Amino acid sequence: MRITEPEVTLLAVSPRAEKLIEEAGRTCYLSFDKMDDTSEANFVRRCIKNGHHSILEHATASFRIRGASRAFTHQLVRHRVASFSQQSQRYVSEDEFNYVVPPDIQASPEAGALFDEFLETARTTYRRLREMDIKKEDARFVLPNALESEIVFSANFRELRHVFALRCARGAQWEIRGVCLAMLRLMQAEAPSVFGDFVIDEATKTAKSAL
Repeated sequence: MRITEPEVTLLAVSPRAEKLIEEAGRTCYLSFDKMDDTSEANFVRRCIKNGHHSILEHATASFRIRGASRAFTHQLVRHRVASFSQQSQRYVSEDEFNYVVPPDIQASPEAGALFDEFLETARTTYRRLREMDIKKEDARFVLPNALESEIVFSANFRELRHVFALRCARGAQWEIRGVCLAMLRLMQAEAPSVFGDFVIDEATKTAKSAL
């Protein structure tokens, strides 16, 4: 089955994340006397502007991503200051796989038909190999990058800023850019002082820091 849009869910985020970052940051300056119930926003923004980003590593977020391809996950897992748990093609049967179609291919009826034909051929080949008692870990060798691959992704706030800066930019590949924009929107709601400087351009579906 074709997939139209990925689904990004925020599973967890550090409680009182911005206050936690402030607590850590003020340890560097022993400026706890300047803390109050609302002091974290200005403190965090000032630290980010001044390049004091290490304190962002104390807060983390975890996301579940469904409906994105293995081509996408191959890009995401290159961000090594993070943790990943991905759907296994060794243990999970792909008899009824879903797949992602690139927009350029969707825009062409001829290309779309060819793409769908290829995916169905891969599905048939996979099923026939399994019927021959070929293990899933070996049958998976015929599976394309277009297949959906569910993944849980966790990273600290500093790494998330790095990911967003790279993957929400105009030059990023369309699929990872779309997923990262969805993550960015969630994080702007959760920690606006940390991620609020990223400006999302809805017309181009890109984002970049205003700093």
